[in-house]
Amino acid sequence: MIIEKLDAILDLVEKPARYIGMEMHSVIKPDNEVNVRFAFAFPDTYEVGMSHLGLHILYQLINKEAGLQCERVFAPWPDMEAVMRSADIPLYTLESYRPLSEMDVVGFTLQYELSYTNILNMLELGGIPVLSADRGNHDPVVIAGGPCAFNPEPLADIIDLFVIGEGEEVTLELLRLYESIKPNFDRNAFLKQAAQIEGIYVPSFYQVRYNEDGTLAAFEPLEPGVPAKIRKRLMKDLNQSYFPDKFIVPFIDTVHDRAMVELFRGCTRGCRFCQAGMIYRPIRERSADEVVRLSETLLSTTGYEELSLTSLSTLDHSEIRPTIEALSKLNEDAKIGLSLPSLRLDSFSVEVLKEIQKVRKTGLTFAPEAGSQRMRDIINKNVDEQDLTETMRQIFELGWDKVKLYFMIGLPFETMEDVDGIAGLGDLVTYVHKRVSSVHKSKGLSVTVSASCFVPKPLTPFQWEPQDSLEQFKEKQRYLKQRITNKKIKFSYHDAETSRVEAVFARGDRRISKGLIEAWKNGARFDGWNDYFSYERWTEAFEKTGIDMDFYATRKRSYSELLPWDHIDAGVDKHFLVAENENAKSGTTTQDCRDGCIGCGVNVCWGGLC
Repeated sequence: MIIEKLDAILDLVEKPARYIGMEMHSVIKPDNEVNVRFAFAFPDTYEVGMSHLGLHILYQLINKEAGLQCERVFAPWPDMEAVMRSADIPLYTLESYRPLSEMDVVGFTLQYELSYTNILNMLELGGIPVLSADRGNHDPVVIAGGPCAFNPEPLADIIDLFVIGEGEEVTLELLRLYESIKPNFDRNAFLKQAAQIEGIYVPSFYQVRYNEDGTLAAFEPLEPGVPAKIRKRLMKDLNQSYFPDKFIVPFIDTVHDRAMVELFRGCTRGCRFCQAGMIYRPIRERSADEVVRLSETLLSTTGYEELSLTSLSTLDHSEIRPTIEALSKLNEDAKIGLSLPSLRLDSFSVEVLKEIQKVRKTGLTFAPEAGSQRMRDIINKNVDEQDLTETMRQIFELGWDKVKLYFMIGLPFETMEDVDGIAGLGDLVTYVHKRVSSVHKSKGLSVTVSASCFVPKPLTPFQWEPQDSLEQFKEKQRYLKQRITNKKIKFSYHDAETSRVEAVFARGDRRISKGLIEAWKNGARFDGWNDYFSYERWTEAFEKTGIDMDFYATRKRSYSELLPWDHIDAGVDKHFLVAENENAKSGTTTQDCRDGCIGCGVNVCWGGLC
């Protein structure tokens, strides 16, 4: 029994609570009540996975269904992996302590390309063949979904089927289909039936041909009846869609250790680098009354002392003011803190902050994204320096003294003058604080300027643009380190090498899987963690398998090139993406969708939902 072996090893590892389950609100059903066992597999640590809202939604949704059991499995930290291998313990689920190989369906969420090696490691540790072609009728069906599934091709040889889009309805449809044929289960027959469900992509039913220059020549269905284009699934009404009234409460702190309520899905801003803003269209809101009801319920069932309202642009909710006012009043006596994702640089943000600070001051994060107005127009950010100046002045007057500013370097059409503007905005913030403090006697200021490296993503207007080379990224990072001398500013930046590997997978095709498997065999795992990422390991794996990183990362594509994800229909018209790329070149901004339809195609594709 796995549980008996665990007693002998858990004192050998860091944070044993990651591996024991049994938390409040976890669900364990009697065996005689379970027809299909689904493992929600998160390819990172317990602390990261338990902070993922999608896990909590699907976990409670599936477990309220008769005959279905959702269990959880996370990537074991290297210390736990080592003792599991030495003690011959397979990777197991936290609910029933069953090996992963005894699940019916194993579902991975694809949140980040650098977690892909963890997927291979978890499959192998769980006793499941890594390659889809090697699995038989007695092996679990391995599925995957999430934002990275909008380019599924790098994992096409590993994942049996992909869920494209939002998973609430389609996951239940898949599990009920599995349940119906489980007594006489045939893997190929199941996959054929699953491929008929809207939003399901079975890569083994398609063939890819390449041109002599390595670009795609054709992408063709092999099976009759499978769609040539896979259309994403969409929850049309969030007020009617499922949201849990309780979360599993971990024994240990997690990355986001708080209750979370989803305000809305989608975004109307149209930032040209942002994949989420394109693939989650159209915008769909929960009503203020529903948000408050869910918040009150979750806080009472979990005991959390902080509530987060999540979305891509929280303050764009049409009823955000009454929502914040109601939650502030509700939580004032209980001293429940309210946190929001990165804020807009405008006066409305400040009005909301006045409500939030009545209970507790939480950290403030703003994302100008680019240092110059020219670049902000290119990426369609639609904020200016005056917005930043005025917002900073008002928040400092309210007593905030810690600010984080997020930027990207390496954006398309960027110059060193644009990079210099990042340092300039940091200096501007400290100057505004100095002026305010001379009047209001505010505390000392702490400004964090963070610069990530741009990664071109599928289904965005910048999907055709090249990524900066490593040398270009590092030159810009060195410049900013030298340029930022203000002691009140802390400068941090992302590792350029990780962003380069991320870009290879973000725009990769099926051939990439050979490099992925080679890197994993050579020890790659937890590549999103600096302590474990090895760029040398990746370059060696790609060289050995004949993969040219520049072909995927730094090569500019033409509009006519067939892209590896062109068979995935996210609802946004390709002509719109081309037009937005051309607007970027000229620095022409595009209005917010709420100010008038911009013709992205989603309203046509989804029946006028916008």
